[in-house]
Amino acid sequence: MNSTHTSSRIVTKRPANERGQANHGWLQARFTFSFSEYFDPDQMGFQSLRVMNNDTIQPDGGFPTHPHSDMEIFTYVIEGQLAHKDSMGNGSTIEAGDLQYMSAGSGVRHSEYNPSSENLTHLYQVWLQPNENGGEPRYAEKRLGNTSASNALTLLFSGAGRGGSTAIRQDAEIYFGRLEAAKTLEIPADTERPHLWLQVISGQVSIAGETLDTADGLAIENAPSALTVDAAVDTKFLLFRLS
Repeated sequence: MNSTHTSSRIVTKRPANERGQANHGWLQARFTFSFSEYFDPDQMGFQSLRVMNNDTIQPDGGFPTHPHSDMEIFTYVIEGQLAHKDSMGNGSTIEAGDLQYMSAGSGVRHSEYNPSSENLTHLYQVWLQPNENGGEPRYAEKRLGNTSASNALTLLFSGAGRGGSTAIRQDAEIYFGRLEAAKTLEIPADTERPHLWLQVISGQVSIAGETLDTADGLAIENAPSALTVDAAVDTKFLLFRLS
């Protein structure tokens, strides 16, 4: 990653083609940060953001039941479906455009798989380190589909659960962004959460002097003022505001 400095602000781009990767046949994965057998001492996460995996699961493939603890886990389905079952008693199928949240807390077991025998499942899985360990596991879903507002940021998750968002165990805010071609939106300044990560799901945007294409990520440390995001084409992205 290359970093640029503007006063106290540090901007670091993580190009999609430089990410780690793995091919297990039933799973093709790209890793923004060190994960599993992919290790890069320069890519260990960003603030509380620890995992940004971009997975493609083959038909009838998936992760058998396995444990997690002390991690905030978010899944955004880009294409296809994801079936989920866990030790809390939850079981559902997440459709393209929807999100799933699981706070592993003191411990949870779950499975994830592609329920289709014909179609791929393409998704992002994101992990945030919680503010503190332990606590009862939690589960929630966000049924966005294609209904999120255009040319706006939709707040999905926050530490305080403000504005109808789902409360999480971290002082962070997670937004879904949708921009039409040639449109612009503003990311307001936030002195309590001055660090940003923007992950492009699809499309192309420009922000802080960088151009980001599909699957590119951008870290912005110490953003003291508002920033603008300009879309060259119709674009979807995830935005993380971190303390």
